Amino acid sequence: MTNEASPPRIAVLGAGTGGYPAAFFAAERGFDVTLIDEREAPGGVCLWEGCIPSKALLHAAQVLTDAREAAHIGLNFGEPEVDLDRLREWKDREVVRKMTSGLGQLARGRKVRTVRGRGRFTGRDNLRVAVDGEVTDVGFDYAIIATGSRPTIPPPLRLESDRVWDSTAALELREVPATLLVVGGGYIGLEMATLYAALGSQVTVVEMTSSLLPGGDPDLVKVLAESVAERTHEVLLETRVTEMRESGDGPNGGVEVDLLGNDLDESRTYARVLIATGRRPNSEELGLETVGVQVNDKGFIVVDHQRRTAEPSIFAVGDVAGEPMLAHKATHEARVAVEVIAGEPVAWEPAAIPAVVYTDPEVAWTGLTETEARRRSIEVETARFPWNASGRATTFANPRGVTKLVIEPGTQRILGVGIAGRGAGELIGEATLAVEMGARLDDLRLTIHAHPTLSETLMEAAETFFGTSPHYMSRRR
Repeated sequence: MTNEASPPRIAVLGAGTGGYPAAFFAAERGFDVTLIDEREAPGGVCLWEGCIPSKALLHAAQVLTDAREAAHIGLNFGEPEVDLDRLREWKDREVVRKMTSGLGQLARGRKVRTVRGRGRFTGRDNLRVAVDGEVTDVGFDYAIIATGSRPTIPPPLRLESDRVWDSTAALELREVPATLLVVGGGYIGLEMATLYAALGSQVTVVEMTSSLLPGGDPDLVKVLAESVAERTHEVLLETRVTEMRESGDGPNGGVEVDLLGNDLDESRTYARVLIATGRRPNSEELGLETVGVQVNDKGFIVVDHQRRTAEPSIFAVGDVAGEPMLAHKATHEARVAVEVIAGEPVAWEPAAIPAVVYTDPEVAWTGLTETEARRRSIEVETARFPWNASGRATTFANPRGVTKLVIEPGTQRILGVGIAGRGAGELIGEATLAVEMGARLDDLRLTIHAHPTLSETLMEAAETFFGTSPHYMSRRR
C-alpha cells in the first residue's frame, strides 16, 4: 500500500486583490497554501487603504452633493453637518474592518495558512519571512508574487511634512482643510478632489498636461471636466509645481507652492497639498535576483502570457506585474496563474479590462478607446448617445453624461465602450461582456433593455449608428 503524493505547496507573497484570490483559488483545488502579508488580515492596499475606503468616502460625498442639488427640484435640507469622527469610524470599522475580518474567516475556512511579515526569496523553493525580529522559512513548490504597488512622489515634490499627503494619508480623513491643492489630474487626484470639495475644502487641481484624465477620450473627459470646474475652486492645466516649502507654524501653517504654467508663474499657499502623481510597483527587496526573476526599467516584474516569470516555478500577478494597475485585473491574473500551476492550458488574453473613475459623474471605459485607436492608426467608427436624451437621466437633478461605442467598420463589431455619467461603473459590465463576446451593434440594439434605465443608453447608442433611435435624431447610415 502506497501513500498518495502530497499536494503541491503554493506560497503567495502579498494578500491584496491578486494575492488572496490566488490563495483561495489554489486552496479550492486542494493545494497546500501559505499566504504571506504584513497586515493582520487579507485585503491589501485596495481593501485597507485604497479602493474600498475611497469608495466609502466617495459615497458620503455623493450624498452631500445630492442633498445640495436637491434644492434644484424643490427639496431643501439645509447645509449638511459633517461629523468627521463618525464618518471616519464608519469607514474604518463598519466597512474596512468588516470586510477584512470576513476575508480572514474565509482564509481559515479554506485552510489557508497565513504568515504575517515581509517575505524575501532565499532560493527557488524558499521564502524567508521576517516579523518583529523573528524569522520563519516557508518552503514552496510554486510561488505567486502579488506585492502590489505604492504611491510615488517625484523628487521635486518631496517635502517631509504632515501637511503634504499621498492618497493613503488623504483617506485617513484626519481633517477637512480650508484649502487643498491636488497635484495630478488623473483618477486618484480627481476622486480625492471630488471627496474633499464635497466635504467643504476649497480645492485646486493642478495637472501638467493639457487635459484632466490624461489619455482619456476627450468627449468622456469633457463631461467630468465640466463638473470638476463647477465644484472646485480652480483647475490649472499645463501647470507644474516646481517647489514646495512649509509656511507658518501651528494650525495656521500651510505649504507654499511655486506654480509654473503658460500664463502663470507665482507662489501660492495652501493649508494642505495632496500628491497624486502615480504609483510604483513593490518589486524591491524581494530577493528576486536570487531566483533569476527579471524586473524592467519601470520596476514591473517581467511575466509571460501565463503570468510566469523567468523562473518557471514563480509567477507574478497584479500591480507588480504590469499595467493597468487595477484590482480586478489582479484577481483574474491570479486565476490564470493558479490554473497554469494546476496544469490547465490557459493564458492571459482578455479582450477588455474595464476601468472606472469614481468621480461625480463617473467615467468608465472598456476595450479599445477612440484615443488608443487613433494612436495605433486603427480605423474605427463611433456612435454616441447623449444622456440629455435619456428619460432616466432626465429624472436626476444633474443628467450630464454620454455613452459611446467604438465600432469596427464593415463588421459592426463592438471594439470598445466609453461611458461618462452617474453609475457608469455599473453600466460598464454589460459593455465589457459585449466586447468579450464579439457582439455586433445589432446584438446590442436588439436586446430589450428595461425602461426607463441608464442601461438603455447602450442600446440607444447602437440605434444612433443606424439613425433609428426613437429619442435622439442622428445621421442615418
